[in-house]
Amino acid sequence: MEEFPEEKKKILEKMAGAIRGLSIDAVQKANSGHPGLPLGCAEIAAYLYGQALNHNPKNPHFVNRDRFVLSAGHGSMLLYSSLHLSGFPLSLEELENFRQLHSKTPGHPEYGETEGVEATTGPLGQGAGNAVGMALGLQILAQKFNTKDHTLFDAKVFCLCSDGDMMEGVSHEVSALAGHLQLNNLIFFYDANHICLDGPLSECASEDTKARFEAYGWETYDLDPYDFDAMHELISRVRKEQTKPVMILCHTIIGKGSPGKEGTHKVHGAPLGPEELAATKEALGVSQEAFYVPKAVENYFHEKLKKDEQLEERWGEKYRLWSKANPQLHEEFQKMAESHLPEDLEEKLRGIEVPDSVAGRKASHAVLDVLADLLPDLYGGSADLSGSDLTMMKKYSIIKPGDFSGRNIKFGVREFGMGTIANGLALTQMFTPFVGTFLTFSDYMRNAIRLAALSKLKVIYQFTHDSIFLGEDGPTHQPVEHYAALRAIPHLYLIRPADAHEVRGAWIAALNHQGPSAIALSRQSIPTLEETDLPYAESVGRGAYILKKEKSKPDYTLFATGSEVPLAMSVARELHKLGKQVRVVSMPCFELFEAQDEEYYESVVGGDLGRRISIEAGVDLGWHKYIGREGLSICLESFGASAPAGVLAEEFGFSIDTILEQIL
Repeated sequence: MEEFPEEKKKILEKMAGAIRGLSIDAVQKANSGHPGLPLGCAEIAAYLYGQALNHNPKNPHFVNRDRFVLSAGHGSMLLYSSLHLSGFPLSLEELENFRQLHSKTPGHPEYGETEGVEATTGPLGQGAGNAVGMALGLQILAQKFNTKDHTLFDAKVFCLCSDGDMMEGVSHEVSALAGHLQLNNLIFFYDANHICLDGPLSECASEDTKARFEAYGWETYDLDPYDFDAMHELISRVRKEQTKPVMILCHTIIGKGSPGKEGTHKVHGAPLGPEELAATKEALGVSQEAFYVPKAVENYFHEKLKKDEQLEERWGEKYRLWSKANPQLHEEFQKMAESHLPEDLEEKLRGIEVPDSVAGRKASHAVLDVLADLLPDLYGGSADLSGSDLTMMKKYSIIKPGDFSGRNIKFGVREFGMGTIANGLALTQMFTPFVGTFLTFSDYMRNAIRLAALSKLKVIYQFTHDSIFLGEDGPTHQPVEHYAALRAIPHLYLIRPADAHEVRGAWIAALNHQGPSAIALSRQSIPTLEETDLPYAESVGRGAYILKKEKSKPDYTLFATGSEVPLAMSVARELHKLGKQVRVVSMPCFELFEAQDEEYYESVVGGDLGRRISIEAGVDLGWHKYIGREGLSICLESFGASAPAGVLAEEFGFSIDTILEQIL
C-alpha cells in the first residue's frame, strides 16, 4: 500500500483540531451536551470525512454512498462538526445554535432534520442495528442489481459505537445476526475509552468485547485512533479485502486534551466550563477564537467536494449504461427507489378470495403473497415465528449467509434487533420492510418502533395473536395494554382490522402512510362480514366508519375493533330484537380517524348517540374520548388467563349474553 501523504495527514490533524474546537465551543455555548466523545474520537471522524467516505455532500442522498452512523448519538457535535467541515448543508450558525429550538443541530442526531445524518440515534445500541440494516440492504441491492459489466452497489457502512452501545442488549442481537449473514460491507469503530456516564467502565463491565465479536463471526482489529498511518493502512486494507463484518477496537481517551477532565466521567456529559475550555484549546494547540475553522481545512474540502461530485457523476454514467443494457432491472430499480404503489393496488387486493371465516393472520398472509409480486421493495421476516405470524412470502427464498437473493429474513429470537434492522433497511430509501412477532412482544421492540415514528420511516409491523382469544398460552402471551401503548406513540398507525376485508384495507393504509404502521391480527378465525366489504376510501381509509346505521335516534352506539366487531354486530342484532335502535361503528385505526375532516368526524361520533359502549379486549385507555365519561367500556382490567378462547370470552365478559347483561 502506498504511503499516506504527510501533507494530507497535516490537513486531517487540522480537521481533528477543528472538530474538537467546534464541538466544545458548541457545548459550552449551549451550556449542555457531551464534549467527551468529540474530543476523544476527532481523528476517526476526520479520517472518515476527510479521506475514507465515498459520498457527495452536495447530494446527501446519493444512493451508492458510504454511510456513517453515530450510534453513540450523545456525541452529536462530532457529527455536526464533521458535516459542516466536509461541505454538507449545515452552516456554522447552526453549530452555534446547538441544542436550541428549531435548529438543525438537536441534542441527538435526528434523521430528516439534518442533511447527512443517516439515522436518529441516541438511545444506545440502536444505531448499531440501523447500520446492520443499512449494510444488509446494500448487500441485497448489490446482489440484485450488480452485473458482470456494471457494479452499481459497493458502498460500505461505518458505525461508531461507545461502551454504552456495546452494553445495550440490542447491540448483541444485531451483531450476532450481522456475523451470521457475513455482512462484508459493515465496519464498527468501537470507542473503547473505558468510561461510562457514572464512572469507570470497570465498575459495571469486565467482559472481553473483542472476543465476543470474534465469537459472532466478525473480523476484529486493535487500532491507535490517533495514528493516521495505522488508520489509513487498516481501512484501505479492509475496504479491499473484507469478507466479514469488521470491529475495530479503538483505544480512545475520553475528553482528550482537557487537562482537568481527560480520561474521567466528568467530561462525558457536561460542558467544560470557560477556564477548562481555554486550557483544553491551549493544550490541543487550536485557536482560542470561538467556532474557528482553519483556512487550510476550508480549502482542502473546497477541492475535495469537486472530487466527491465527480465520484457521483461517474456513478451516474455507469448507471446510465447499466440502465440501457438492463431495462427490466432498471424498471425494478425505479419502483424500489420510488416506493411505487400500483394504481390498481386496491383492485388487485379485492381479487383475493375471502372465506366466510378466517384468522386475521391468515388473511394478512394472503395479502402479503399478492403484495410480494406487486412491490419489489417489500422485504421482511419474523422473530423466529414465521410459522405462527405468517410472514413468510411463499414464492421467495430466505436470505442466507453470503446469499442475499431472497426476500425473507430470519431474524431469530431478536425482536428489538429486528426492529432496529428494519429501520436501517428503511433508511436506505430503497426498501419497505415488514417484520412480525406476537403483539405482546412488541414491548421488546418498542423503542425501535418509537424511533421509526420519530424518523417517519415506513416500516410495517405484523403483530399477531392480538388478544386474550389466542387462548391457552395464557397471560404471558396475551396482549392487554398493548393497543393503548402503541396508540400512544405519535405518528404510528395502530390498525386492528375486524375481518379479512379490513385486513386488505389495513395493508393499503400502511403502504400509503409515510411512517410506521402496526397491524394487529387475530390468531383465531373471525367471521367475514358483508358490511365491511366496502371501498378502502369508505372504510379503513377513514379510520372509523358506521357499519350498522340506526333508522331513528339510536338507543345505543357500539364502538369496536378487531375480533370484537363481529361480536358487536351480534349484540346489535339482539338489541334490535328488543326494539332498540343501534349504531355500530368499526374503528380499525384511531389515528386515521382523527385525521378526517370535522364534518365526517361528527357524522360518526358526534351528536346524541344514546348510550355509548366500546368493546375491545384490552384496557379502556383512550376509549372515553369517543364514549364520554358516562360511556361503558367493555374491556379488560387484568392480564387474562390460560384457557380456550370460548371459556375466556365468558370469563371476561366478551360474549353476547354477558355484554347484554352489562348494558340492559
